[in-house]
Amino acid sequence: MDTVNALILAFISIVIVNNLVFTKFLGICPYLGVSGRIDMAFGMGMAVTFVVTLSGTLTYMINNWILMRLGLDVARYVCFILVIAGAVQLVEMYIRKFFPSLYESFGIFLPLITTNCAILGLCLFLDLWGVGSLLEAVVLSFGAGVGFTMAICIMAGIRENLKMADVPECLKGAPITLITAGLLALAFMGFAGMIR
Repeated sequence: MDTVNALILAFISIVIVNNLVFTKFLGICPYLGVSGRIDMAFGMGMAVTFVVTLSGTLTYMINNWILMRLGLDVARYVCFILVIAGAVQLVEMYIRKFFPSLYESFGIFLPLITTNCAILGLCLFLDLWGVGSLLEAVVLSFGAGVGFTMAICIMAGIRENLKMADVPECLKGAPITLITAGLLALAFMGFAGMIR
């Protein structure tokens, strides 16, 4: 039961308290670029959740079961990037086949998931945080994706409402988006220290 409690706390921690977007400022490009509409934001969040869960799990296994045992820690970055690129290709082929309109609306941002630093950051953090088991790596990876989805959907909801707001002309577009992103990051800093 103690393991289940630890996994639940780890999940809540990475989704809310240590959200990669709000606390580490990783994944900002799709966070700002695709958060114009809630449906696009949710689709991107689901794609990133799949990629980060698959990548985090596979890179944990490759790193701990192969690279560290063979003393090939230097090859970690190359292996991680190859796993992430492969996962993104799977997502891209799936979305192109089954959701062509969503694929078209993503444009360049779907292939850019490969360079989403939140995914590579999580894969590296799993080693830095000293994750001890595959189950913990899966939970943290999935939680990071859920946290990204939550962040991008919150931002998309606010941006959709800002279209109806009386925003001064000098703040329309990127300025109000960046101000909103900063305020959201400040709001989520209020959770700091609750769970480590």
